[in-house]
Amino acid sequence: MATRTSKQAARNTKTAVKADPANTTPLRLQYYRSAICTPTKHKRVVKGLGFTRLNQVVERENTDSIRGMVNVIPHLVRILD
Repeated sequence: MATRTSKQAARNTKTAVKADPANTTPLRLQYYRSAICTPTKHKRVVKGLGFTRLNQVVERENTDSIRGMVNVIPHLVRILD
């Protein structure tokens, strides 16, 4: 029982940057650096965000999952205002 409680406590102490629910504006993302010579996981994230070519701008909803994907590859994408 003690290990289960400690695991739950460890899980609850992790803090992540969450999207503001009041901010419903979509994110405008720009793919500005090539994914050549990056790990396969990064290439999959780029494809998962919907990018197909460099300097492409896409709009995605402002959710925790999309922000998490952007946080994995901040060196490849920009958040435009």
